[in-house]
Amino acid sequence: MRNSLHHPASFRDPSGFLFTREDEPYAAEYDLLMTSGLYESLVNKGYLIPHEEVETEPVDRTQAYKVIKPEPIPFITYPYEWCFSQLKDAALSTLQIQKVAFEHGMTLKDASAYNIQFHRGAPLMIDSLSFEAYREGEPWVAYRQFCQHFLAPLALIAYLDVRLAQLLRVYIDGIPLDLASDLLPRRTRLNFALLSHIHLHASSQKRYADKEIRKEEITRKMSRNAFQGLIDNLETSVRKLTWKPSGTEWGDYYEETHNYTSQAFQHKSELVTQFLSTAQPTSVWDLGANLGTFSRLASEQSIYTISADIDPAAVELNYLSLKQEEDHHLHPMILDLTNPSGGLGWGNKERSSFLERGPMDLVMALALVHHLAISNNVPLDQLAEFFANSCQWLIIEFVPKSDLQVKKLLATREDIFPDYTKDGFEGAFSTKFAILETKPIEDSDRIMYLMKSTSS
Repeated sequence: MRNSLHHPASFRDPSGFLFTREDEPYAAEYDLLMTSGLYESLVNKGYLIPHEEVETEPVDRTQAYKVIKPEPIPFITYPYEWCFSQLKDAALSTLQIQKVAFEHGMTLKDASAYNIQFHRGAPLMIDSLSFEAYREGEPWVAYRQFCQHFLAPLALIAYLDVRLAQLLRVYIDGIPLDLASDLLPRRTRLNFALLSHIHLHASSQKRYADKEIRKEEITRKMSRNAFQGLIDNLETSVRKLTWKPSGTEWGDYYEETHNYTSQAFQHKSELVTQFLSTAQPTSVWDLGANLGTFSRLASEQSIYTISADIDPAAVELNYLSLKQEEDHHLHPMILDLTNPSGGLGWGNKERSSFLERGPMDLVMALALVHHLAISNNVPLDQLAEFFANSCQWLIIEFVPKSDLQVKKLLATREDIFPDYTKDGFEGAFSTKFAILETKPIEDSDRIMYLMKSTSS
């Protein structure tokens, strides 16, 4: 019996509520996690979110064994919002957790990518209840899920196109292996790992689909050594998958996509720093962040910062840079503002929409408005309303029609934007915000604004 207070994203795993059922007691498994040394080992290694047992009254006392309080994650992102290396690191982290669990007599009963979040710059498992006791001879029950959630999308990106990662938005239980097998080029059948874990795995699923057959007839015994060998092979397979955008000179990425002199760039940085100091936010969305250059002006001040961009290549480089810098307050993510992640899953509530995960204290929209207003025809008043629903403070840049980047946008289309002017911009945004600062960027036609929502 389920209570309406249960989070809708948790309905798939009954043990996630820390109650016992007649057909599946989880109390013994949880006790093994805590007494075997596995919990302590995973937390100390930074693989598992720490939690504490609390005396809070449970929703249903008759079903509750314990109530645990995990360390909060400031902002949840989903696999379809991750770049290639984020998904790859999440996969490798999952396999490493499985290895540590095996050393303590336990195993992962699921390998969902949704059990991983990026916290303090690194992948971390957030589901303390994904473990069960290892039973000699049993195969890894999470094998298919790992292949669907991790190996299949990584292979599709590596061999075909990064945009295929968005299939994870359609298939929230992971990309079906038969679909991945059909899409992958024939040469991947010469890769033993992909042949066995995707192509033959998919064939095996088809063979047993819709057949009335006992579980023991299709479940082969797997020795301890074979179990460990499977995990090692999956790890090697994932490590060998790589992706680098073709035709992108990453070292010059920022210079090629923006139009600033060194003087203008320096002054813009100073203005962002100044505005952040005035607003004193604890959380930031940098929307259209590109490589996260300006995001770091916030994260370096220990402000939790989501650095979002539509370009997977930019997010990839942003994430790789963050790993080198060990920036614990920055979180890159892929986001198309014209089609942001919506509510997905059962009742559209298993995975929250992007906006439902807000608002933040402050939003930065730098060199962004002209793309939304001109490239995507979003009216300025709707942009103002969107930002007003997203934050209390707003640092925003207006790029006028005299700017080279806007001229490029209008070069191949009719100018149907008579209101896209400084006065039109300020008029639209003043209906939702108080404009506190207006600063032209030196050696540029662009203007920086600091605004505060009038609804708070």
